[in-house]
Amino acid sequence: MNSMQDRVELPAVMPDVNGGLSPCPSVMTEEEVIRFLRIPEISGATNHRHVIENLKRRHGLPRIHLCGKAVYLADSVRQWLQQRVTYG
Repeated sequence: MNSMQDRVELPAVMPDVNGGLSPCPSVMTEEEVIRFLRIPEISGATNHRHVIENLKRRHGLPRIHLCGKAVYLADSVRQWLQQRVTYG
């Protein structure tokens, strides 16, 4: 099971507003990407939007703009995260 064809990819989930998990949408709003990245759980920042702004500005968090608002493609965000994995 080493080939990409044999690889099973589990559907992405993210914390929901009730403390449970819900399926991750293909296109996420800023609030959804904050939950997807679990910013409230891992950041000490009081304003989670500032964390996202920092990730966009300094770390190239991928997004597109629709109707003047940034939206985030779940596949692109997952790929961006995977590129930042460190070992050791």
